[in-house]
Amino acid sequence: MISEPAQHPARPALRGRAGDTVTDQAAAGESKSDRAYQAIKQRIEDGQYGPGYRLVLDQLARELSVSPVPVREAVRRLEAEGYLVFTRNHGARVASIDPDQFGHTMHALAIMEGAATALAAPELTAEHLDRARRLNQRMRASMRAFDPASFTRLNHEFHGLLCGACPNPRLRGLLEREWSRLALIRRSSFAFVPGRALASVAEHDLLLDLISSGRPAEEIERAARDHKLGTLTAFQESQAAGG
Repeated sequence: MISEPAQHPARPALRGRAGDTVTDQAAAGESKSDRAYQAIKQRIEDGQYGPGYRLVLDQLARELSVSPVPVREAVRRLEAEGYLVFTRNHGARVASIDPDQFGHTMHALAIMEGAATALAAPELTAEHLDRARRLNQRMRASMRAFDPASFTRLNHEFHGLLCGACPNPRLRGLLEREWSRLALIRRSSFAFVPGRALASVAEHDLLLDLISSGRPAEEIERAARDHKLGTLTAFQESQAAGG
């Protein structure tokens, strides 16, 4: 079954804010390189380091209270995973979004989330739906001081809750892989199309109303698919406008 995509797994690794170190004894068992990797990755995923941001390795080493060696090892690992790009004379920078890969992944997710949500609908209890509504209310409230990364995590948890009840384990596995791929391509699509957030929350309400009222599977599937494609369309329009 799909594990509900919590905001970030609870772990002793550091959150990666300026001033944090990687020498915390609570993180015993992890190497300095591992903890530097987690700290830098967290900053990227939280949006602290946006696309094109240049990493200054010596400065990072001082912030994390380690030598430059584990920082360089962490950077190489993040480069191999696609989070960073390294160019001569410019050093390591946060990778920019790949519009083509983003589009392909969103199309795949639209189809799979639509099917999974429709299949899951009869399995969702009142408790599931109440929890989903509370998540959606948190998303709505978060727009008063909009944080794209936090909104995206809540959004992911919302859809994970619905799709997690899908009785097809193969489909759930495919969704897990595509969600992971999307997280790598770009952690927060709402950072690029913040205006999409309000419409997304309203579409969540509609989707939950369709499920709770027992509407036909085809109608639920179409609503879930169109919801995901709406984010892709907003992103593509933003890119075309130079946003």
